[in-house]
Amino acid sequence: MIGAVLTALTMGVSASAADTPAAGTTKSAAASINLSISNIRSTKGDVLVCLSTNPKYFPDCRKDDKARKIKVAAVSANSVTIDSVKPGTYAIALIHDENANGKMDLRLFLPREGFGFSRNPKIGMGPPKFKSAQFTMGADDAKYAVKMKYIL
Repeated sequence: MIGAVLTALTMGVSASAADTPAAGTTKSAAASINLSISNIRSTKGDVLVCLSTNPKYFPDCRKDDKARKIKVAAVSANSVTIDSVKPGTYAIALIHDENANGKMDLRLFLPREGFGFSRNPKIGMGPPKFKSAQFTMGADDAKYAVKMKYIL
């Protein structure tokens, strides 16, 4: 069921938008990602953002020590910048954590809160695979648009 799988989106986010670069990354050798987030249904709570390079941990990045995790107040989450991103292949998962409890809430196995992914893949019986949300970062800054989706 989609809800059971989307529960995996719970990210345990404690970082801020001013994250420090990943180990071995220097600010001058990395670019920024600007996320334009649309369709947020309210300004309540937070938007949890996970930037991952590991398909094994996508979209649940709680156990991915190398994933970038950012928490942004929903009231200001129309645009989120992730700095110091080194070149590579990534995917992004988002949760609109409306009650700010740090996890995806469910009702009858369906997500009660919003979610979104890089490249806005179609959602079927569960979250998309890493490959359908992946993109490649080079040395230049990038802009991506993510549309939040709500089931309940």
